[in-house]
Amino acid sequence: MKHWRIEQMDWDAFDAAKVDPDIIPVVKAASVVERNGLDYAAYLGNVFIGDPDFRAAAENWAVEEVQHGDALGRWAMLADPGWDYMEAFERYRRSFHIELQVDASVRGSRTGELIARCMVETGTSSFYTALADATEEPVLKAICRQIAADEFRHFKLFYDHMHRYLAREKLGVWARTRIALGRVTESEDDELATAYHTTNEPQETPYDHERCIAAYMSRAMGFYQQKHINRVTSMIFKTIGFAPHSTLQGWTARAMYWLIRSRARKFRKLAVL
Repeated sequence: MKHWRIEQMDWDAFDAAKVDPDIIPVVKAASVVERNGLDYAAYLGNVFIGDPDFRAAAENWAVEEVQHGDALGRWAMLADPGWDYMEAFERYRRSFHIELQVDASVRGSRTGELIARCMVETGTSSFYTALADATEEPVLKAICRQIAADEFRHFKLFYDHMHRYLAREKLGVWARTRIALGRVTESEDDELATAYHTTNEPQETPYDHERCIAAYMSRAMGFYQQKHINRVTSMIFKTIGFAPHSTLQGWTARAMYWLIRSRARKFRKLAVL
């Protein structure tokens, strides 16, 4: 069941004067990625054949993901009245696809798949928390807080199912670490770059991965503060089986924040070329 509904948001509180123009392209891109949750639910349904409890949970998860996209899309159309959310989503669907006809996880095991899902929810819960802290526009702030709370619950959903499968698949801590870090590095793949291209660039503009990922990441990475990265690393450590609050986690959080700031500077340079 949805924990909130789009109609419950105070849309009349939208304040155009408090909209940061640099945030709009990121919200547009995020909206179509979120709405594509139904495809991921179909993929997970195929991976988890024979597990009706998880498949039902994945279907409910996808309903909330679609709502996230619809809320963000509605906000983006307020911020940019000339933009059409559903038209942009259809363009995205024509440009980016995931393989749905599978009978096993691309991560090598069901435990591995659930680790990867935990990493996605770690990233999204921290991203929307960071975006809520970065924006002064009240409606977007409220939307992002609701989405961040959903994504944290989704993390727990996948984490709990991961432990159920871990008991039978016995995936070691280093194998879990490899899968987790591998999924984290995929944040710069074609999914977000294509989303940026199809929601922000004219249709006649040819897709260029380097240009689009730089344009997206140079903005999105700038929202993060050290406190957001502290939470990210704690959730990663918890997923792979390390103590989530430790000296090692603290060092890792500081190093990760430095890396994000460094990558953001690099992407900003690429974005203006």
